[in-house]
Amino acid sequence: MSILIHNCTAVLMDEAGTVMPNAYVVVEGTKIRSVGTERPWGPFDQEIDGKGNVLMPGFVNAHTHVPMTAMRGYGDGNNLQDWLNHYIFPVEARWDDRAIRCCTDLGLAEMIASGVTSIADMYMHTDVIAQEVAAAGISANLSCGGVQFCDGLDPATHLDCVIQRELTEKWHNYNDGQIRIDASIHAEYTSRKELWQWMADYAREHDLGMHVHISETQAEHQACLDRHGKTPIQTLNDYGVWDTRAIAAHCVWTTPEDWAIMAEKGISVIHNPISNLKLGSGIAPVPAMKKAGVNVCLGTDGVSSNNCTDFFSDLKFAAILHNGANHDPLALLPLDALKMATRNGGIALGRQTGVIQGGYDADLILVDFSHLNLTPCHSVISNLAYAAHGSDVVMNMARGKVIYKDGDFLTIDLERVRREVADYALPLLFENR
Repeated sequence: MSILIHNCTAVLMDEAGTVMPNAYVVVEGTKIRSVGTERPWGPFDQEIDGKGNVLMPGFVNAHTHVPMTAMRGYGDGNNLQDWLNHYIFPVEARWDDRAIRCCTDLGLAEMIASGVTSIADMYMHTDVIAQEVAAAGISANLSCGGVQFCDGLDPATHLDCVIQRELTEKWHNYNDGQIRIDASIHAEYTSRKELWQWMADYAREHDLGMHVHISETQAEHQACLDRHGKTPIQTLNDYGVWDTRAIAAHCVWTTPEDWAIMAEKGISVIHNPISNLKLGSGIAPVPAMKKAGVNVCLGTDGVSSNNCTDFFSDLKFAAILHNGANHDPLALLPLDALKMATRNGGIALGRQTGVIQGGYDADLILVDFSHLNLTPCHSVISNLAYAAHGSDVVMNMARGKVIYKDGDFLTIDLERVRREVADYALPLLFENR
């Protein structure tokens, strides 16, 4: 199917940050065919009038735990370890597939409405999450978050090794790559060397990416130093964990020595500014990592520690946080933050997304610049980084298919999801707590 999008200003998110007024973007199937300022010749199956609004690449939310939408606001006001041990883990023990399904849909709908077209998700019941992602239409790199709490590992029976094999065989490269499976280690402190080695070997043998939580808190980082005499990045490096395309979530307490390894190995940092600030974990040294040559991307983390996944909120925090922390208004420019949210995320996930260019995935969103918060517009880039909200998104096209338009979800039955969450999931997870 061929689609022509016209009457719009296109933010290409190329290296130069080109803003193209009066753009014409042609979509063929799941890909962008062309972009330019002259109407292309020929008929099209569909034409989409951009109504003078801004067309940009869809966002890449590169670190999520989608079903945790159910825990919005639950256990607020605690440090990370107390929050996990006394609130989150006990609730997670109650999950079943039905609850995961509707809470995943709720989380996907919230992200889709704010312009997200690709995610990297780490969570349990991953097969169910994959089913819902496939139906919703966005792209996803999925992982189960492998853990190992005791020494000694039998890969034939260890649950997360079994799940890793099953997910890879069933879902990797599903629907021409809409879903990809990554290998994963939840974190250094929730696993052991046997799992690190097995996951590293499995990822290399099956050409998978890797997804790991790294140095989120000072206590976590220091405990690893106490155990191994090395940081989490350095410890896992000894076992080949980074010998593949890899994403490292948080990286708040990483060091210059870590950044050198990350730049050399091509490890992408996933910055989660709101989650890290809310939990008091600290501020990731993004400008320094960027200067060291590390690819820095953006994630929301779970709703449980962010409270929402309006991706424009994380974008604005990323765009202003480091200027204040570094006492430098040029520490992170608006275009830098937009790149983190789009093209850098595509690189991190190994996807051709995040740029409006021929051959890239047709992951595109329209932002209504007639809204009050975007009027007047002296700079499209600045308005997107500093002033826009998820509610300004009026169209979400993922892989060439419009999945959200003018407030309507075209792939998710939101009323059914609301009923399931209220009548089934919340009583199951929180009754008597």
